[in-house]
Order: sequence, then C-alpha cells, then structure tokens
Amino acid sequence: INQDAVRMMKEIYGIDMERNGQYSKLISEIPEVDMAISMGCNVGCPFIGRAFDDNWGLDDPTGKSDDDFKDIIKKIEEKILELKKYLQ
Repeated sequence: INQDAVRMMKEIYGIDMERNGQYSKLISEIPEVDMAISMGCNVGCPFIGRAFDDNWGLDDPTGKSDDDFKDIIKKIEEKILELKKYLQ
C-alpha cells in the first residue's frame, strides 16, 4: 500500500488503513468479489478471478505532491458515490 495514500486517507478522512488491517495481499488472499474496478492508472492490474467491470481512468499519483494525491482521492470518492447511486 502506498504510504502517501495511507497518510492522506488518515489526514482527510481520519481512516488509519494500516490499523484497520489493510495491507498488500497476494491474489490468493483476495476474497471473491461481486464487482472489480480498475483505477486505470496505466499500471497492469493482475487478474483477480473476475474481469474488470469498469475502468475509472485515473492517474497514478505515486511520486507526486500531496495535492495530486488529494485530487485523485477526491475523484475516487466521487466515483464511489456515483457507483453507489447506480447500484441502488
């Protein structure tokens, strides 16, 4: 897990991803999913047992500024809220 993302999630939302048990997982450790979303950051995604349902076309902020991370995190939040409305 990108440590800048962990830090930004804690700063923005008060979510401590590591304390909540988040860690990089092996493919075999990922549970079966109902839906899979690619962030679309031009990084090859592994096959997790299901084809991707959508590609959000987001840039990878790795190595960029905190503001870049905040922009991407905000876009992810917006996409999640759109998805939530669609699924309801």
